[in-house]
Amino acid sequence: QLQLVQSGGGLVQPGGSLRLTCAASGFSLDDYAIGWFRQAPGKEREGISCFVRTGDGSTYYADSVKGRFIFTRDRAANTVYLHMNSLKLEDTAVYYCAATFAQSRRCSKWPADYGYWGQGAQVTVSS
Repeated sequence: QLQLVQSGGGLVQPGGSLRLTCAASGFSLDDYAIGWFRQAPGKEREGISCFVRTGDGSTYYADSVKGRFIFTRDRAANTVYLHMNSLKLEDTAVYYCAATFAQSRRCSKWPADYGYWGQGAQVTVSS
């Protein structure tokens, strides 16, 4: 059974940091494009980062998080991480990891392109 299990998240003050974890089971993340998404209340789900091993090795970051968030992966642990730094009030959202079988050299920032989803993790940035 293909499954993504998330952990991390929580409450943090502006300027703080958090790390989200997304562990895969039932499949190898090496064969899949992985995306990180977030959804704030009343807003559409937004793709904020993605990576595919079959690509050029680069990681996509949305302008809203570029320079503050870092996508990393531990191949041995079949796990990916989203390191979130310099958090802002507007980063408050439910964060999701997602996976789709890698069929191209570019990962997608669109939620509709992903078939497997983690359960989500609440991140609240508040003073």
